[in-house]
Amino acid sequence: MNDVDTSASSAAADPEARTTIPWSVGSWTTPPVSAVEEETADGVDLLVTAVEGSDAWRHTSYGFVHDTEHALLTPFATGTACEVSFTAAFDAQFDQAGVFLRADDEHWIKAGVEFADGLPQLGAVVTDVRSDWSVGPVPAWAGRVVTVRASRSGDAVTIRARVDDEPWQLVRVAPFTADALVAIGPFCCAPTRSGLTVRFHSWTQSSADSALH
Repeated sequence: MNDVDTSASSAAADPEARTTIPWSVGSWTTPPVSAVEEETADGVDLLVTAVEGSDAWRHTSYGFVHDTEHALLTPFATGTACEVSFTAAFDAQFDQAGVFLRADDEHWIKAGVEFADGLPQLGAVVTDVRSDWSVGPVPAWAGRVVTVRASRSGDAVTIRARVDDEPWQLVRVAPFTADALVAIGPFCCAPTRSGLTVRFHSWTQSSADSALH
């Protein structure tokens, strides 16, 4: 893939104000089988069908490099935040969706819900040449609307998530070079099967979070 254009973008001054990002403005890291917009009572959803075997990982423990995730990216400037909402309707090992943040092939973060060992798991993979992975089970989130929020400020990215309108949970605070040109957006992968379709409900931008807690 060619690096995504990461020219600076702005968010509303009010941290609670969110600007909707149209599905049509993003660029795919790897094209999915299909990506279809569908009008609903609440707006326009994006239904993304993943390629069997799609994934993102570098080296650690498994020894392989996978860079075939389906991530729809736009510029992500320091001082802004990005939110992606989707339905976590997963039932096959390693089905996953959430937010993907990318500087280049060796520096990226993916965060969201991944189905592992029979349960939806909330977590993140942070990659600085090599990947790491942290997860925690969230069985009560199965089949519900999950929102993942990535906030970029200074030399860090803060990841939070919630289900429906419940309180935010802190997922990760990860280092990320302040002057890196970065892009961000929704992603999904289906490492072990064909036929995974993820329904994304919204993609918004706002000001970065003012505090960690």
